[in-house]
Amino acid sequence: MTTTGAAPAQSTASAAALTAGGPEAAGFAPSTGAARLVIQGADRPGIVSAVSTLLAEYGANIVSLRQYSSDAVGGQFYQRTVFGLPSLESAREELEADLDAVLVRELGLSWTLHEATHRKRVAIFASKTDHCLLDLLWRHRRNELPLDVAMVVSNHPDLAAEVHGFGIPFHHVPVSGDKRAAEQEHLRLLAGNVDLVVLARYMQIISDDFLQRVGVPVINIHHSFLPAFIGAGPYQKAKQRGVKLIGATAHYVTKDLDEGPIIEQDVVRVSHNDTVQDLVQKGADIERSVLSRAVRWHCEDRVLRDGNQTVVFTP
Repeated sequence: MTTTGAAPAQSTASAAALTAGGPEAAGFAPSTGAARLVIQGADRPGIVSAVSTLLAEYGANIVSLRQYSSDAVGGQFYQRTVFGLPSLESAREELEADLDAVLVRELGLSWTLHEATHRKRVAIFASKTDHCLLDLLWRHRRNELPLDVAMVVSNHPDLAAEVHGFGIPFHHVPVSGDKRAAEQEHLRLLAGNVDLVVLARYMQIISDDFLQRVGVPVINIHHSFLPAFIGAGPYQKAKQRGVKLIGATAHYVTKDLDEGPIIEQDVVRVSHNDTVQDLVQKGADIERSVLSRAVRWHCEDRVLRDGNQTVVFTP
């Protein structure tokens, strides 16, 4: 369960994605009462103290606290706090009221409170290419991803048997020249059933109308460092250009094609000896790992969006 409190509209931060380490006690099998409090807004003195004091008043034990400010003066503030509170269920309504009073009305911040025991429900969209889809399903089966796969949706029937082997519902929704009928069916399938949509090499452009109506974030994997080699045949283009690095980018989907906020990127070194097929194989490996990390971090509430940028509190 997630509860949100919103502050007045704020300006977009100029913060780049943050990477840092540190253990987290909640893990993939959090205890009852484990929760994540995520806040962001204009920076000012006393935010960390106010959050810690409020949680302490409820008897909560903070097991992880990560915070970042884009500038010491006039910057934007981001914080992710993981805490344990055995009485969370009974105290939640009162705690939320106090969070609104302190964080929104006094400090002008936005906040969300996520119960760590409530795993996000995910729909995976794919076409015929299977490496990203099967990697996510395999990691899910091994409990390496803190999520529940609600369904797989595809514009082709080719992967149905493999998906059914994981015990996951598979929905074949053909896409013709007019995509509106397909998107209507997608919205019907998703309505009230998912918290996140993942495009695992789904080779269709998502319309702005769909994004406005779906009501949940959408994450895509792109086979390059955006915006390089956009379009068909990226590895052929990379080979022709003689690149020495190829990469992958996981990002949130917006109405602007392949220009949404970036969550994660990675690269692998290549050389003149590599064939196009070698690049495809190495690229597939990078795509799998980048997408799985981005999905995991989102489902652990580690990604804070601000305009077209993100702050990512990695493990």
